[in-house]
Amino acid sequence: MKRYDDKPSISTASTDSEDTATFRDAVKGVSPLAIPDKIDHSQRRPRPIPQQKLQQAQSTTTDSISDYIPLEIEAGDAWSFMRPGVSRQTLRKLRRGYWDIQARLDLHGSTRDQARRELVEFLNRSREQEYRCVQVIHGKGLSSKGHEPVLKIRVGSWLAQFDDVLAFCQAMPEEGGSGAVLVLLRGTVSRGAKE
Repeated sequence: MKRYDDKPSISTASTDSEDTATFRDAVKGVSPLAIPDKIDHSQRRPRPIPQQKLQQAQSTTTDSISDYIPLEIEAGDAWSFMRPGVSRQTLRKLRRGYWDIQARLDLHGSTRDQARRELVEFLNRSREQEYRCVQVIHGKGLSSKGHEPVLKIRVGSWLAQFDDVLAFCQAMPEEGGSGAVLVLLRGTVSRGAKE
């Protein structure tokens, strides 16, 4: 077994004095740096995000809404839609009038193209004004050919394609019944996250 005590001792005093002398010779003409009284903020700031371009990119256009994505409903049904991740309780609250209706859009007498354009403009405006619950009145279709609700099915399909629509359901009888839908829009807090 090797013992560390048996090592030959080196004179530490002579080594320390040689090192100190060498160090002092190396730093003879050096003066200490002055302590600055200001902080250097030379880091580059991030470039600003152009809000106008961001809003234009986020706003849904009439061209991005298709007529060919069917939403399966039957005439007279109390229909509804929920985006994945939205709880049934949220839909129940919408049906029961938990949120006040902040804006209404009446599409009576509109053609399909007019209705789509008006709906997209209405939903974009509602999002800009940070509305949470709106109503879309599409009519019951009593004055259309065959007395079928032409806009009802289309409005449902268009709403389902709009990203900020979390859910919608048929309105209560006193608010239009089967001729209108209540629409729950994504809140400002949940714009980036699911509700």
